[in-house]
Amino acid sequence: MIDATELLLELVRTPSPSGDEARAAAVLAGWARAHELDTEVDDTGVRLVVEGREPGPTLLLASHLDTVPPGDGWSVPPYGGVVNGDRLTARGAVDAKASISAMAAAAARIRASGGLAKGRLVVLASYSEETRDTTMPAALERFDTPPDAAVVGEPTSLEPCVAQRGQLLVELHWSGDQVHAGWAAGRRPRPVNAIERAAADLCALEHLVFDRVHPLLGEVAVTPTQLSAGVARNVTPPSAWAMLDIRTTPAYEHDEVVAMLTEHLDARIEIYSDRLVPAETPSGSRLLPAVMSAIPEARPFASPTCSDWVFLRHLDAVKLGPGDSQRSHTVDEWIELDDVRAAVGIYAATAKEYLR
Repeated sequence: MIDATELLLELVRTPSPSGDEARAAAVLAGWARAHELDTEVDDTGVRLVVEGREPGPTLLLASHLDTVPPGDGWSVPPYGGVVNGDRLTARGAVDAKASISAMAAAAARIRASGGLAKGRLVVLASYSEETRDTTMPAALERFDTPPDAAVVGEPTSLEPCVAQRGQLLVELHWSGDQVHAGWAAGRRPRPVNAIERAAADLCALEHLVFDRVHPLLGEVAVTPTQLSAGVARNVTPPSAWAMLDIRTTPAYEHDEVVAMLTEHLDARIEIYSDRLVPAETPSGSRLLPAVMSAIPEARPFASPTCSDWVFLRHLDAVKLGPGDSQRSHTVDEWIELDDVRAAVGIYAATAKEYLR
């Protein structure tokens, strides 16, 4: 029986912070070739392919090889791959080397057991997912035939995630009159104070209503996260600036949210980032029933976290992987190896059902 844990241990013991994935890519490619998988490595990722006996759809199992830096405060070496009982502690154990290891092992298991009835299975391990420089869009452009469906490998405790929030980052800018604060009270007309304008708009956010509520993700959430203003303690502020972190749902397009802010606020609005759009599994999904046949007791849910699903949102897709998402990026990140072994079987069964 092909097990993913050997590969997972090699991968977590190979540091691969975003932008430095070459050694981890070589580990994955070497493991895959040893298991006789068709393997390709380029500057966008590692691709493993299992061809079916007859033509059919393409199922993509997609995850990433990069991790965030380990940070301080670990009780064990973060790249040591320490196993205690069935628990593996290492940077990337949960996010997301467990997923990519299980996906590769599922492909190897399918190949070793006679292959697929039809279609094609592609495992893609992309780079720099944890940054703005993710290679997923470029990797998708390298496909001869676009995939028809995708399983996005991220920690979901092996429950299928059928919707995820997007993230829209918006800058708010206000201008004012710069004068000596001692003379400000007596001036007519009164100087425009950028801080007061900012305060009025930020308080007004409480009354901004998004009527369309997503059945799983709820309302769009708007949160001011940064604020700066002023040049000196005795000068009226000529400018103020704030950042809004807006967690969106599939109920609204990002441009609709920006239009509502523009109408509701007095600020000048600049979009800082709108690439992380929300995503959800389509109502007529063929993939979700295949997943549920592999884990019939599972409970589909919605996730507040973003992933490379944003680049696959036009596909029939589900986010699914071993490990608890709340352990991602934490000190002493850990996963139960039995969950990784279970993931291999779930990925393999899903692929066989979808491509039968």
